[in-house]
Amino acid sequence: MGYRVVSADDLEPEPDRPCTLRRLAPSAGLEHVAVNRFDAEPGEQLPLAYHYHDEQEEAFYVLSGTLHVETPERTFVVPAGDLFAVEPGNPQRAYNPEDADEAVEVLAIGAPPVRDDVHAYDPDGEP
Repeated sequence: MGYRVVSADDLEPEPDRPCTLRRLAPSAGLEHVAVNRFDAEPGEQLPLAYHYHDEQEEAFYVLSGTLHVETPERTFVVPAGDLFAVEPGNPQRAYNPEDADEAVEVLAIGAPPVRDDVHAYDPDGEP
């Protein structure tokens, strides 16, 4: 693999996302972990839907702003400088609430980077 420096600002955002998503891992040559940068304005969520993974562990490190994460039990409020971790099988929806005063910037890490591992979760029904 060698060494690489990747500037998130130089990467094109993914199209058709609820917020700005830049995938860092492919440009860094990383194959065993997903690394993404999310920038969400007030009222935007990070994932496409409330979801869970079969195998992938996820970690959200808040670079700036405050991230909110809805789970079946409660909503977590994660300030800048803190990390929110999710084990496989646990539903969550990360977002920046509409009444937020600022954008939230998040570095998201997931491993392994399994394809077709994500499932929508209906908080009013069964997964």
